[in-house]
Amino acid sequence: MSSIHAEYLSKAIAAVKQKNPKNIYFVACGGSMAYMYNQQYIFDVETDIPAFILSSNEFIHRSPKGLGPDSLVVSCSHSGNTPETVEATKVARSKGALTVAYSHEENSPLWQAAEYNLHYDWGPESDAYEHKAGMALRFIFGALNALRPNEKYARALESIKDLNNIFERNKKKFAAEADKWGASHKREPIIYTMGSGPVYGEAYAFAICFLQEMLWVHSSSIHTGEYFHGPFEITDYDVPFLLFKTAGETRPLDERAENFAKKFSQKVTVLDAKDFDWTGIDKDLYSYLSTPIFGAVSRTYAERMAEHRGHPLTVRRYMWKMDY
Repeated sequence: MSSIHAEYLSKAIAAVKQKNPKNIYFVACGGSMAYMYNQQYIFDVETDIPAFILSSNEFIHRSPKGLGPDSLVVSCSHSGNTPETVEATKVARSKGALTVAYSHEENSPLWQAAEYNLHYDWGPESDAYEHKAGMALRFIFGALNALRPNEKYARALESIKDLNNIFERNKKKFAAEADKWGASHKREPIIYTMGSGPVYGEAYAFAICFLQEMLWVHSSSIHTGEYFHGPFEITDYDVPFLLFKTAGETRPLDERAENFAKKFSQKVTVLDAKDFDWTGIDKDLYSYLSTPIFGAVSRTYAERMAEHRGHPLTVRRYMWKMDY
């Protein structure tokens, strides 16, 4: 699919350059919405173009006043069948916005709804460069380089080519710790996740997708900037936290939350981006490339917990089994 992927990317990036959007909306649901956080963050930090994330159904019902012919709307649904995301994309397109959609399924309803599409490969054997994480970074940095040419974005695009090896090195590096965490937390009734900035989406995804959806463990994601504005009151010696600690601009927020939580909880686990194997990646790209690495490493944690709980990640009670 690599040549087809490159063609899809080229067309979408050219369309973004021609549109030169005045604002950007990232629209999706669940794990697909979590996937948007790093993309929104990159645009927000690197450009003066306002960028927003909205859950698909809220996007439909809220009907943002800023949405129009000068907008770029980026949507995502793995199956391409998520009704809310398909409808949100149709709404965006009806308002004259440029619509670009990610999906693993070609010719799906979402594929038909969007003006431009970005297909990605899926599965344990797929190359990360052609996978969801790789495609997102290729599109975002490609669009940035088209709108605001910069050698930094060109370097990022080169680094992404080695994403598969980067993932494998880091999954191997954290394998033992992941197994230890899975074994020690397999009976926890609730686990809180925390993060900020470019990696908050991964903390959110771990809570709602891996823990709640796949493992049936009660959870909630807490933004480390919000921890001291209510959530820190639940901190106690036996309350477990999993903190995704960014290497980026919001690291001080994570450090503050970590320091407090460790004073009162004996179950604080920290995944620190600075501990990743960054071989071949320039330091000024750590903030942005850490997000997909967190995704790869945290999945290892979820897989080991699934093994220790005897609860496969594929098991569902309601999802895909009934109308909802």
